[in-house]
Amino acid sequence: MDNSLHPHDGGLASDLRTLLDRRRALGTLGLVGAGAVLAACDAFGPPGNAEANTTATAADGSLCIKDPAETNGPFPADGTNTRAGSTINVLDRAGVIRADIRGSFDGMTPVAEGARLDIVLTLVDVSKACAPLQGHVIYIWHCDALGKYSLYELPEANYLRGAGVTDAKGQVKFTSVFPGCYPGRFPHIHFEVFASPAKAASGEDSLLVSQFALPEAPCKALYATDPAYAGSVAALAGTSLTSDGIFSDNTVEQVAAQTLKITGDAVTGYSATATVGILGA
Repeated sequence: MDNSLHPHDGGLASDLRTLLDRRRALGTLGLVGAGAVLAACDAFGPPGNAEANTTATAADGSLCIKDPAETNGPFPADGTNTRAGSTINVLDRAGVIRADIRGSFDGMTPVAEGARLDIVLTLVDVSKACAPLQGHVIYIWHCDALGKYSLYELPEANYLRGAGVTDAKGQVKFTSVFPGCYPGRFPHIHFEVFASPAKAASGEDSLLVSQFALPEAPCKALYATDPAYAGSVAALAGTSLTSDGIFSDNTVEQVAAQTLKITGDAVTGYSATATVGILGA
């Protein structure tokens, strides 16, 4: 592996590539199958997952809400599970902090195909009147157009995974591809929030693990017209945002915050935004 630092990784020392024992101890979940088994594993959140609304009002009068905690699913590659007996963690890899996550990195070469999706996320502290949080890390990962996850179902690739460091506005930006849909789950993107690049790389607990939902209308439109997403048509027809095992126990306000706001089309590409609220960072 290339031991050089990524130009935007905040000067992390090379010894941050070593995982803490906490992440090694958590490496108990092996590779699971696709389809119904995958959906079943992904649908179970942490005990007592349902949360009451926690909101705040910003100085400009806008509202923010704490995002509910969700399961990281079977394919997080964040050091908390294994494949074939080996812990999988991209957070300690050179190059994981990047804006364009369509390609693989750290020696892998496959590139994900699909409609372009540009994502802007804004991280705020709900306990401090929605103040933007600078210097934090948001790590995102999701399936490709075929509904497959890199490193687990596609061990030769690590695309559609990447982390960004929030700027003074609390923002990170990613360029990805529009996720496909697989049986048992509504289209979604996983994410984790860490207090700093060093904490993410060294295996310390994240501040939040949650998921974004994609709005149904653009999913239907894209899946019906782009051959790359042909397999997603039936999967989407078999689920909904209200029946999804992750989002269905959240409040209306929480689901609204978790649902990406998307504009664009399959020809020009899509743009998505969301505000992520956490407490006491």
